[in-house]
Amino acid sequence: MLVRDIMKSPAVAIGGDTTLQDAYAAMREKGIRHLPVLDEGRLVGVITDRDLRLATSALSPSPFPPGSLVSAVMSREPVTADAADAVEDAARIMRERKIGCLPILDDGRLIGIITGLDLLDALISMTGVSKPSGRLEVRLPDHPGELARLTGFLSRRDLNVHSVLTYPEGPDSVRTVLRIGSIETRLLAHDLRGAGFEVLWPPEKPCPR
Repeated sequence: MLVRDIMKSPAVAIGGDTTLQDAYAAMREKGIRHLPVLDEGRLVGVITDRDLRLATSALSPSPFPPGSLVSAVMSREPVTADAADAVEDAARIMRERKIGCLPILDDGRLIGIITGLDLLDALISMTGVSKPSGRLEVRLPDHPGELARLTGFLSRRDLNVHSVLTYPEGPDSVRTVLRIGSIETRLLAHDLRGAGFEVLWPPEKPCPR
């Protein structure tokens, strides 16, 4: 899945000469928390709802200091991404930089934006959790062919695999999470254990309430 598959396009954007009050109104109207800031079509910054909260004046009759502009509080030189970037790379960048959005540029032109919520939607889609399915979690030795052995076991039982996620667990094993086209996961887990697989979920006994 690529950034272009999940980005909001076109992105709602404002100019740096927009007042904070108008930026706040635009966020409320569109139900968004991030606004790219453009200057003659060029991305020059990003303003967020947090920026607006920090700029709020408790002493002014208006929520914001009179005449205050977006250019005074926006984050300059924002981190951006390309529409052809992988979603997981975009997620890594946002986590490492501790930012809530990535404006998407094409040849310097703003064409979209992604946020943390878009990444959560992508995770739901990539894991297949929105489909009727069951969840398996298996610890595999970190050797070539182990994942193929597991999926072959499922294939011989005519089970469709909606998604496979793996991540290392120590130097010698890999934890594998699968969404499969069956809700009879306890029976399947029993058969997997009988075939020598280390099944972590579902457990052998029901979880205590």
